[in-house]
Amino acid sequence: MPKKVTILGVPVDAITMGEAVARIDGFIEKRTPVLVATANAEMLMRATHDGALRRILQGAAMVTPDGAGTVWAAHHLGHAMPERVAGYDMVQELMREAPAKHRRIFFFGSAPGVADKAKKKAEQLYPGIEIVGTRNGFFTAADEPAIIEEIKAAHPDILLAALGVPKQEKWLAKHLGELGVPVAIGVGGTFDVMAGVMKRAPRWMQRAKLEWLFRGMMQPKRAGRLLALPRFVLKVHAQKRKK
Repeated sequence: MPKKVTILGVPVDAITMGEAVARIDGFIEKRTPVLVATANAEMLMRATHDGALRRILQGAAMVTPDGAGTVWAAHHLGHAMPERVAGYDMVQELMREAPAKHRRIFFFGSAPGVADKAKKKAEQLYPGIEIVGTRNGFFTAADEPAIIEEIKAAHPDILLAALGVPKQEKWLAKHLGELGVPVAIGVGGTFDVMAGVMKRAPRWMQRAKLEWLFRGMMQPKRAGRLLALPRFVLKVHAQKRKK
């Protein structure tokens, strides 16, 4: 088992992209439903005051280091963290390998029409891929039984849920047993990027670890949430002092 680094109470897997994809393959082969989370600094900060989210992440089968802040925190705390395993990139790797491995994938979430556009993009990028269903993320509690039945009837190997943090993690954790899907992953804005609704940071900004700044520039409504980043740094410093 890969080493886990506890960052603000959340165990994050010290893992490479290749190892993450291989572990997901293993989960699919076992057929026992598991939750995979992709943890950036914002999610880790939220977990410090959202006990339900923290417990879900602590019980997840795998928590990948999604953001540069997560990798920095591990290093600052004196632990090895091989690389950032961004959720978007991990999903692309899973879809790239899906046709050869005959993996079935379901897209759930984002605004109406977005998952359908993301499906078309995936089919262009990865010929032969089986996207066995799409469903937008706008629903009420009354809609949930029908959504669960729709996903179950499609028999996916991987369920990608783009409902935003922490809704996607809480929804998946609540319904994991009913869904019966081997691997469920919260993927945030992945469908929006694939559908062209939202831009991803240029490669140079990703390499410079400035993707968080790009998101703030593209989505001014996120500006307040970006304040979590300096608080994250302070909390990680405090964790280090306690060691």
